[in-house]
Amino acid sequence: MPILPVPPHFDPDRVGALWRVPYEQRAIDAEAWAKTHAIQLAGTDKERICLLLIDCQNTFCTPGFELYVGGLSGRAAVEDSIRICQFIYRNLGAITTIVPTLDTHTAMQIFHPLFWINADGGHPVGGQTVITLADLEANLWRVNPAVAGSLAGGDYAKLQRHAIHYARRLSEEGKYPLMIWPYHAMLGGIGHALAASIEEALFFHCQARRSQTLFQLKGENPLTENYSALAPEVMKGADGNAIAQKNTALIELLLSFDKVIVAGQAKSHCVAWTLDHLITEIQARRPEYAGRLYLLEDCTSPVVVPGVIDFTSQANDAFQRFERAGARLVSSITPMDEWT
Repeated sequence: MPILPVPPHFDPDRVGALWRVPYEQRAIDAEAWAKTHAIQLAGTDKERICLLLIDCQNTFCTPGFELYVGGLSGRAAVEDSIRICQFIYRNLGAITTIVPTLDTHTAMQIFHPLFWINADGGHPVGGQTVITLADLEANLWRVNPAVAGSLAGGDYAKLQRHAIHYARRLSEEGKYPLMIWPYHAMLGGIGHALAASIEEALFFHCQARRSQTLFQLKGENPLTENYSALAPEVMKGADGNAIAQKNTALIELLLSFDKVIVAGQAKSHCVAWTLDHLITEIQARRPEYAGRLYLLEDCTSPVVVPGVIDFTSQANDAFQRFERAGARLVSSITPMDEWT
């Protein structure tokens, strides 16, 4: 499939800004673009290619928002988004389906400040507080009794047992400890929406190729983190009963494609955890399918808060692990037919 030019409406200088996508005009533009460049309907593709975009939302991709992935330069997510948009436009005729995930939260969740209080009744500072099993056992933090009515039918003791169980499971499974994040990706808010340039590119692809964009929400469960788009961090409560499930439908969808290309934010968290779950599923079924995964290394960045925390090494270690499992690390500017 030939590399296409980037449509004239795309302005890299607007990436990272908030604006409204002019849907009607872009629909007209996309149809004309498809005719000019003889772009075929996605349903006719002989090689079916999926672009999995992880959490390309304002919360992570737009400067000034809660968990903007600025990296060391301060522009990491913006630069990633520019390359993602250009990749979509240049490969418009090859990408069959785009699957964007949307981190989706409300205020009362286990990783938000409102869920916890200390001995003085104060809440943890989002983005600066890690709560460990030892902290809970020492009663440095405990579940806020005020949230029990909404989250546990008023059964505070049950909610407190779950919190201790949850911290223990994270530790036993070698996962990141419980980080209390700033309120982010709040359902109904601007931060939850896709970054405007990304949204425009997805809408343009849908119109040009007549391929429905398959949005996937994740992270709504108040009792567990959900870095991965495929499974929550903890799936059973203290009583052994299920509190959450894997997204089996999405797993099956991804495994049905000839190629799955992955990009988005953040490399150290939601991207890495999604890939970890996907590769685990592949290894359990058909290990050779790992060769169908292509990771756009220049379209994702790790969480870095200068002077506070830097997950760069963890992100790079994870991607090297995925490569050893058979996934391909590629560049967005390399033509797809040159990927090995």
